[in-house]
Amino acid sequence: MTAQPNPEFLRRAVALATRNVLTSTGGPFAAVVVREGKIISEGANSVTTTNDPTAHAEVNAIRAAAKALGTFSLAGCELYTSCEPCPMCLAAAYWARLDAVYYGASAADAARAGFDDAFLYAELRKGASQRKLHATQLLADEAWASFAAWIAAPNKIVY
Repeated sequence: MTAQPNPEFLRRAVALATRNVLTSTGGPFAAVVVREGKIISEGANSVTTTNDPTAHAEVNAIRAAAKALGTFSLAGCELYTSCEPCPMCLAAAYWARLDAVYYGASAADAARAGFDDAFLYAELRKGASQRKLHATQLLADEAWASFAAWIAAPNKIVY
């Protein structure tokens, strides 16, 4: 069960997002990861300064929290983000096993500012063969070898 949301953590994310813009460090997005009422990590969008299209605020904050806590599971933590997460960041929140996500601006607000994820949401609803990004499966039988090795591995860490 998640704790009651604390607006101060969201205010921190919004302040970081605004600072990110004013310092020309990146886009208007920032996030903080909180556990037991304390900020574990902060992250701001750094796509343009790092030339990394995955360097969204939420992903940066999740990576920093996992490193700080020494674990790949952020169960017991919440994410406060200045804007509703894009599909990639939402998926990262699920993979991190976060307990909750609290956001300020909506996806519609982001679209008004020129950040429109509607295309991505529409693409994800399509089958692989109908998507704009061409994707074709190759070497399926050979590729299964890594999964067979995983299944047989006695010392695997399940995540």
